[in-house]
Amino acid sequence: MTLISVEAAQSELLSALKLTGGERVPLSEAGGRVLAADLEARRTQPPVSLSSMDGYAIRAAISTRDVWLRVIGESAAGHGFAGAVNEGEAVRIFTGAPLPSGTDCVVIQEDAERDLDRVRFNGVSSPGLNVRPRGFDFNEGDIGLQAGVRLGFAALGLIAAMNHESLLVRRRPRVALIASGDELVPPGGDPQPNQIIASSSVALSHLVREAGGEPIDLSIAPDDLGLLRRRIRRGLDDGADIVVVIGGASVGDHDYTRAALEAEGAAIGFWKVAMRPGKPLMHGRIGESEVLGLPGNPVSTLVCGVLFLAPLIRAMLGRNDILPEISAAIVEKALQPNDMRRDYLRGQALMKDGQLRVTPLARQDSSLMRTLAAANALVIRPEYAPAMSAGETADIIRL
Repeated sequence: MTLISVEAAQSELLSALKLTGGERVPLSEAGGRVLAADLEARRTQPPVSLSSMDGYAIRAAISTRDVWLRVIGESAAGHGFAGAVNEGEAVRIFTGAPLPSGTDCVVIQEDAERDLDRVRFNGVSSPGLNVRPRGFDFNEGDIGLQAGVRLGFAALGLIAAMNHESLLVRRRPRVALIASGDELVPPGGDPQPNQIIASSSVALSHLVREAGGEPIDLSIAPDDLGLLRRRIRRGLDDGADIVVVIGGASVGDHDYTRAALEAEGAAIGFWKVAMRPGKPLMHGRIGESEVLGLPGNPVSTLVCGVLFLAPLIRAMLGRNDILPEISAAIVEKALQPNDMRRDYLRGQALMKDGQLRVTPLARQDSSLMRTLAAANALVIRPEYAPAMSAGETADIIRL
């Protein structure tokens, strides 16, 4: 049996992708979206030189220690001093206020001695002291954010400061999720002794949203080739960018995923990946839509979701962070040597004594959702990795 490597599968999955189109949204609705085009500043920030402290604005070149200066006014944020400051003069100034004409520095109030309308200073002044110069943050026309950035709170604040009330973001990829199998009933249902609850599509829906996509739950398809085909076609007709079939991706008599996808015109790119859990994974394309067949065991489904489905969504959005981030962690227990398939062990990672450490959980069967729910990391064991002693370092993916 020929298995494709994880890297080769990810490379093929992400090749020849088309980005989703752009759509303009109000700034108030842009949180979590992905910027579709570079964004330029519409103004200069700050537009004039401002004081960064409370104190006195003076001209450093003509003001020395212990020289009394006459205070001729004040400058506050939003209410600047309109006149010019000449030799022997100073202006009382507050944080965020514009620097008056004729001044080039601010001496903080703690270094000032005030006597009615006079002031002198104990500290040393120099040009630019306690001043935020014009354009200190950005200038009009500067690229403030580049396409592919997912917009968090800090980015949204910058966009507002650059004076944008709306912006162009990538349309969320529509992801149709089909759980397949006669043994499945929806959460809250009444399963028979030979049935289980369909949990994978619930978890995948959240994973899709976290990656920036829009999940479309097409419910459960029974083990029937014709019915599964119709469910796949419904997803395509509804405009799904990605169609995901959960289960039925192996080679059993009741595994119809490949046959159904191919009957609907899919060109299958790869099938079966050298990984555990998640070997019976397939990918193909129908027209401009991506299709994935995921293994039915819930842990296998979700590990494949982390490694393949979420990166596919991020790539369609043009994001800069496509593949899961890899960290190094000290392993807290010994591990056995590995075989030809890359292992992704569920584990608990934490910072201890300033170091990232991870403990692989005892039970690793691909049906155990409790183990996955207890984990916050996947410990990566490469193909043919030798035995590992506690205290050695392994790569992990933080969940």
